[in-house]
Amino acid sequence: MEPGDQTSGMAPDRGLVSETAQEPGTGTQEGAPGSGAVRARRFLLCLYLVGFLDLFGVSMVVPLLSVHVKSLGASPTVAGIVGSSYGILQLFSSTLVGCWSDVVGRRSSLLVCILCSALGYLLLGASTNVFLFTLARVPAGIFKHTLSISRALLADLVTEEERPVVLGQFNTASSMGFILGPVVGGYLAELDGGFYLTAFVCSSVFVLNAGLVWLFPWSEVKLSGPEDDLPQGRNQALWEQTDSAVQRAASPQGTPVSKGPARLLWAEVLATLWGLRSLVLSALWVVFLVRLLMAVAVMLYYSNFVLALEERFSMGPRAAGYVTSCGSALGVLAGFALGPLLRLYGHQSYRLLLHSSVLTSMLLLLFASARSLDVAVACSVLLSFSTAIGRTCITDLQLTVGGVRAGGSLLGMGQSVTAVGRVLAPILSGVAQEVSPCGPPGLGAALGFVAVVIMSRNRPHSGGQGGDQLKSE
Repeated sequence: MEPGDQTSGMAPDRGLVSETAQEPGTGTQEGAPGSGAVRARRFLLCLYLVGFLDLFGVSMVVPLLSVHVKSLGASPTVAGIVGSSYGILQLFSSTLVGCWSDVVGRRSSLLVCILCSALGYLLLGASTNVFLFTLARVPAGIFKHTLSISRALLADLVTEEERPVVLGQFNTASSMGFILGPVVGGYLAELDGGFYLTAFVCSSVFVLNAGLVWLFPWSEVKLSGPEDDLPQGRNQALWEQTDSAVQRAASPQGTPVSKGPARLLWAEVLATLWGLRSLVLSALWVVFLVRLLMAVAVMLYYSNFVLALEERFSMGPRAAGYVTSCGSALGVLAGFALGPLLRLYGHQSYRLLLHSSVLTSMLLLLFASARSLDVAVACSVLLSFSTAIGRTCITDLQLTVGGVRAGGSLLGMGQSVTAVGRVLAPILSGVAQEVSPCGPPGLGAALGFVAVVIMSRNRPHSGGQGGDQLKSE
């Protein structure tokens, strides 16, 4: 748990700690016995509910998007371009929004992202043509980073040893929303004006989520600084180094530069991103490269999953849906198994990530070469487990190597890397499918083994010293 020393110049409400003092390295609080732990646990449960509601609302609408945009008269090519616009916006906005949450604080950024996402889905419910549909995807594409900011807030709240387990539980709660959402969305879609009703309900869920965040027991945790705290301390040196460049970029030549809050916020975001550049190049490049390779590998598998089962084993879409649901349920259980697994591995997330990546790659290869339906189904179900473990470990590893003080920026960069995978995977899947129905998962297995080789030969320095040093300069 990050210390809440206001003199350290941390972001306004980013570093949340219990009101009672915490003994260094023990994870326990002084003062009333157990009271700080109870308050922290209550706050964590509220964040789990935020993750559940977020994916519950989104998963009601997402399966219906392709059908709706075609009903508006869009050709398959136009529908594909409109669908990719969301990923492109996420590619550029993830890092900026994550860095912004480090600067202005988690509470403010979380509320803004949830409310802007609610606006996007409300506009989606009012879209009666392709132009309005595309326009409605813009707010969600830019601001739909609720889960990333929530994970950064979780990292602020707990110790490094507890972090992987808490992140796994958060992913489990979110996944439960993704299991229930499509069921509710499918039921609503069958009613008159089903898509518009579903989009309105989704927007209402986001508004409810914003209200929940507003009513969070923030008073039970100590904020690391006042809301109007200006950037100082942790980024002061970096800000001074880039101040002249910022002045030249922010004002015309010969015009005095205003040193108001807006310019200071812009300078703080710029300084944070510039400072993280060296950290990414020196230590985090391995983590991000592995994340990209594994993301593309898994997306290749899912890109033609239903089609591959139909062509290879004559399995219908309904049966494939049952297989997917079983896999999702096992992925939920992975969140509960993460704690025992980490204790078995001595809380070494890197080793667990390496072994889960090996298992994922082997399962992809076995799925691609399976000659019986039973083997293919078993591989599919187990893949949900291994990918859930790997997803949590790679998130924890980003924070371990980079340091939680830049958690929002680091998790935002990770989302940008995943967005690159979303752009590359459909292209690679199309090329691989030209060769064989087994091509996409086979190529995914090859990329997974490349990631394993990179992890084996390049172990990043852990401990978060790089990020913490950067933030204390």
